[in-house]
Amino acid sequence: MPPVQNSAAMVKFRVGPKSTDVGVEKNTVTQNPDPKPATVRTPSKKMVDRLVNSEVNHRRVANVEQCFGKAGQQLNTFGRVLVGEGVLVKMCRKKPKQRQFFLFNDILVYGNIVFPKKRYNKQRLLPLESVKLEDLPDEGTVKNGWIIRTPTKSFAVYAATSTEKKEWMLHIERCVTDLLEKGNKRPAKEHAAVWVPDGEAARCMACGRTAFNLVQRRHHCRACGHVVCGACSSHTYKIDTLHKKPVRVCDACFDRLTKQHGASNMDVRDSTGVLSSGDSSSDSEDDVVTPSESRNDVVKETNEMKESQTGEPTFYRE
Repeated sequence: MPPVQNSAAMVKFRVGPKSTDVGVEKNTVTQNPDPKPATVRTPSKKMVDRLVNSEVNHRRVANVEQCFGKAGQQLNTFGRVLVGEGVLVKMCRKKPKQRQFFLFNDILVYGNIVFPKKRYNKQRLLPLESVKLEDLPDEGTVKNGWIIRTPTKSFAVYAATSTEKKEWMLHIERCVTDLLEKGNKRPAKEHAAVWVPDGEAARCMACGRTAFNLVQRRHHCRACGHVVCGACSSHTYKIDTLHKKPVRVCDACFDRLTKQHGASNMDVRDSTGVLSSGDSSSDSEDDVVTPSESRNDVVKETNEMKESQTGEPTFYRE
């Protein structure tokens, strides 16, 4: 099974030897000091065991199910405890967006916010045994971020304050540790690459020549996460942890993967000779995204959460 490149992703999204280091505008938005105390209490095993079959936990989990509606998966299963919930800014492909997150003792669930605290959609479930967290150091006005890595999807998230970031990371890591200590789960050995946001790459990160516009569209390499042009991503390769069929990769990753694992997983083309990717996520781009736009949006979204207190997490003790 070919490994997915697991290079460190920083706020500047240095995902390899090349960097899309775009300067952050200083003092774009005034940051208020973190008003919360630094002390964070993590959930104990006794607390989780006490809540596991309680009526209050059953109601909380049922409420989450109701908020996602019929399109969501069943969450109220034996042994599952809702540990906490709150809003985080998730770095999406085009721009950062607020997403509702729910931390259970065995899974992490998130979705789009339709009506705050009432309706969510596009539910995603991440098994905690496969989750790995990586800290993102503060860069200018872009603060309080970390990376959530899984075998199928990896992305950056941001909290409104440093204390909320610490709360989230400690609670997730504690739940992962407790789950693995039970012995019936195994941690993931490989994790998906973090996609560089569109706004961080004005030019192809492979050749450095192609400038992206409405004609020259962006494509993401599924192996390294770089933003590349069509000419520099002319192959697909089967990465077992990502998809059953071959997915788009840049030419450099294609050469590396074929040397390491052979050509049996290489690209698939249709009857016309056109590259065919098993990945259902579209590479097409309708907007021209300018560099550093996504960073300013991170600051905007996190400050909006801080001012409205919509992102303040709740971690249950009883």
